[in-house]
Amino acid sequence: MKKESRVGPTGDSSGRSRLWGPYLSERQWGTVREDYSPGGDAWSYFPHDHARSRAYRWGEDGLGGICDEKQRLCLALALWNGRDPILKERAFGLTNAEGNHGEDVKEYYFYLDATPSHSYLKYLYKYPQAAYPYNELVAVNGGRTRQEFEYELLDTGVFDERRYFDVTVEYAKADHDDVLMRITVDNRGPDEATLHVLPTLWFRNTWSWGEHATAATKPVLREAEGPHDTRTIRADHPELGSYDLRCSTGAELLFTDNETDKARLFGTASDTPYVKDGIGRHVVEGEPHTVNPDRVGTKAAAHHTLTVPAGGSETLRLRLGPAGAQLSLTRGYDTVFKDRIAEADAFYRELTPKGAGEDEARVLRQALAGMLWSKQYYAFDLETWLAEHDLTPWSLPRTGVRNREWFHMVSDDIVSMPDKWEYPWFAAWDLAFHAVALAAVDLGFAKEQLELLLRDSFLHPNGQIPAYEWSFGDVNPPVHAWAAYFVYTVEKETTGHADHAFLERTFQKLLTNFTWWVNRKDPTGRNVFQGGFLGLDNIGVFDRSAPLPTGGSLEQADGTAWMALYCQSMLQIALELVERNEAYEELVLKFVEHYLWISASMDRIGDLGDELWDEEDGFFYDVLRLPDGQAVRLKVRSMVGLLPLCASTVFQPQQLERLSGLGERLQRFAARHPSLSVTLSQAQAGRAGGPRLLSVVDEKKLVRVLSRLLSEDEFLSPYGIRALSKYHEEHPYTFWVHGEEYRVGYLPAESDTGMFGGNSNWRGPVWLPMNALVIRSLLHLYGFYGDELTVECPTGSGVRKNLFEVAEEISTRLTRIFLRDENGHRPVYGGQPLFRDDPHWRDLVSFYEYFHGDNGAGIGASHQTGWTGLVAALMKIFGTLGPDAFRPRTTKR
Repeated sequence: MKKESRVGPTGDSSGRSRLWGPYLSERQWGTVREDYSPGGDAWSYFPHDHARSRAYRWGEDGLGGICDEKQRLCLALALWNGRDPILKERAFGLTNAEGNHGEDVKEYYFYLDATPSHSYLKYLYKYPQAAYPYNELVAVNGGRTRQEFEYELLDTGVFDERRYFDVTVEYAKADHDDVLMRITVDNRGPDEATLHVLPTLWFRNTWSWGEHATAATKPVLREAEGPHDTRTIRADHPELGSYDLRCSTGAELLFTDNETDKARLFGTASDTPYVKDGIGRHVVEGEPHTVNPDRVGTKAAAHHTLTVPAGGSETLRLRLGPAGAQLSLTRGYDTVFKDRIAEADAFYRELTPKGAGEDEARVLRQALAGMLWSKQYYAFDLETWLAEHDLTPWSLPRTGVRNREWFHMVSDDIVSMPDKWEYPWFAAWDLAFHAVALAAVDLGFAKEQLELLLRDSFLHPNGQIPAYEWSFGDVNPPVHAWAAYFVYTVEKETTGHADHAFLERTFQKLLTNFTWWVNRKDPTGRNVFQGGFLGLDNIGVFDRSAPLPTGGSLEQADGTAWMALYCQSMLQIALELVERNEAYEELVLKFVEHYLWISASMDRIGDLGDELWDEEDGFFYDVLRLPDGQAVRLKVRSMVGLLPLCASTVFQPQQLERLSGLGERLQRFAARHPSLSVTLSQAQAGRAGGPRLLSVVDEKKLVRVLSRLLSEDEFLSPYGIRALSKYHEEHPYTFWVHGEEYRVGYLPAESDTGMFGGNSNWRGPVWLPMNALVIRSLLHLYGFYGDELTVECPTGSGVRKNLFEVAEEISTRLTRIFLRDENGHRPVYGGQPLFRDDPHWRDLVSFYEYFHGDNGAGIGASHQTGWTGLVAALMKIFGTLGPDAFRPRTTKR
């Protein structure tokens, strides 16, 4: 496995080293996939309390686990501190209804290291020595309001006096199918303490359901003979083959079946005497007959009882590999770990910008490790699932069953997840941002993920990309084209290889998706888009996915800007493809014209009351179109009004020179449509031989919007760009309908509204993906204006910066969230003393869903490295490239 971590998405050209990886979910319970309730209440139908006793239908979960690429055989950690009421086999958290700010994992675990091929993985779990306070967390959070903070595990006192274990799990591959597992237990407390450690091996239950499921397809685990100094669990699977799990002779091997404990859950007889929770009942409750004395089953654990002195440490060694192979736990074992860690170190040294300090290198590495750990095997066959809900493609609509229009959809794939506990299912726009971040570490996987949702097994026949599991038919912002072109460009610049085949495949599928957007989300045919755009959740006055209380419709500044960016990205791709196939010239012209219409719709000639641009305020707003045709601007200064800035793309002259008919066609277009002359002149502006700019904002508008964006009294936080202007803290926007007030005020942290659920707030916090798009636009605009255009940054400071410097300033503020400040404090942890002062906590970085708009504290999902991993991409861009890489270039005549 030499240099495996350096090579592609899988580690070798055969793809073999992809076989085993961190593809196990952190939470399978409470998902739509596992919901067979009549009313569609997924959280209640399959709660955490059922998870230890009930076999899953579509996937598996575990602590710090790995599995094969089809999740047939799983290996993960289980623990018991001698006080908990249940075995700790999976992370606990609150459901959406239980949390005062929505669903929320209540554990401390960290993805510390990973290579792209999973040749080395490192995970840390912090386990209290006191009984885990399950009931307390539910009760206290349930009694709090949306205006109060969440009640966290640290608040319960179970980590006081350092009475906890640090349990570190590492995996190192000796070969593609030979995986070493090392578990290190550190007792951080002042007294000796006992911990039960149960590395657990089990098969995903595929034999109890499905048309091909029979007793003959049921795999089996059993104790087998092995070397005298080890104990062996043999795993025989009809598809995967035979594997051995070796562990020390001190382990007690416990066997049961991955079958539902119907007696406990439903009061009926179970199908087998040995059920899913049998090992837990045996260890925790001392029940002697819940494990199979014949040492056979479909779930097994190697039970170790460790008594660890105060401040001491114990280590366990295990190894999973082909049955009958020489799987030693001594000879060469340490060397494998040493070599894999050295390779990982070398890999990240190469990725880290030369001038980065130790702490910056740490943050970048943990960000990318979190992205690589967030891969998950995602199985979901919608036709089967819907049939199991008594629905066929010809059934009449029925309430309580989601996604009934998606019978075609089938997933049997490894997918990058937003957060494997909080959001253990793909989300379309998240995945695009994931690909941008993953391009820094694994180009092959990044491209694979972008193509995934465009396959015919995902993409709807009507052209829609599925949004996310709770409602595939919802709409996420269309960022796939931008991400695809970005990843293509990264590969081209870093490897010299231009993957036109990838770009062309992506473009052809996106053509159908673009057509879907134009047909479905521009109902008036005026190139002004509406219809949800759930990507900005509760940022607006009204619930954008529900009928408006006023009637009428909402014409969205952000939705229209998203489509302008979509056009620009498709135009960029078409310009690349036309190099090899002149047939794409027509599509270049198609997207130029599309863009001009969309851009012009946002700011038509004259000061009109129904356009999205407000000349008096110098900002873009949504427009509420009332049933009688009147138009009202909703003057909320938010990310909605900043997104038109993001629809800015520079084209190099040599790209356009290849299109001999472009100039003539644009002249004809302008003659036919004089109302678009302003937009067209902006697109054609620039120095002779210099780049061309397509931008919704001209220089005058750009400066006006930037004056708000860069104001520390409005959008510019010490930690990036806020989603809502701080102006609304003292001046909330209100709108009255039928005697009821609708209100938007600045909220730097959690939401106080139930709109779109509790754990989503765009009314003030900093969001990495939107900041990344703003930075991207500033770099493009710098590529046009160069050093000649400067603005005050921050507004009112008297300090003038060019647009590259402005982008760099925003990036610096974002990275500041994660880096230690002069007092050794990482803002992401919001002043929590343990994370600031304790050597066992202070270098552990979590990459949250979003961040407090004033102090940078992490909020929302705590392991959403997916798009927050973009911080690693920003660190690479600004640590490696200077302004020369973006300055305007001219071609000599």
